[in-house]
Amino acid sequence: MTERITAWQCIGCGRMEGAQPCIGVCEDRRREFVYAEAFDAALARIGALEALARAIAHTTPREGECARTWSALQARARRLLDGGR
Repeated sequence: MTERITAWQCIGCGRMEGAQPCIGVCEDRRREFVYAEAFDAALARIGALEALARAIAHTTPREGECARTWSALQARARRLLDGGR
């Protein structure tokens, strides 16, 4: 799992500062970050898509029910892609 840190963010300019005070030897480097809430939402979405992939991989339709089963799986995929569960 990804390690989380707590940081301060300026409500004016958006600058972020870590919990450690600067001791004068720091070098700023450009990094990309996402908010934990966005990361958690992405993980939830990935989990839902993995569950759908598992269902597709392990579902064997009953005799004569292939088209109905596939339609149900497609409907589930559309809901996930539209942001639903």
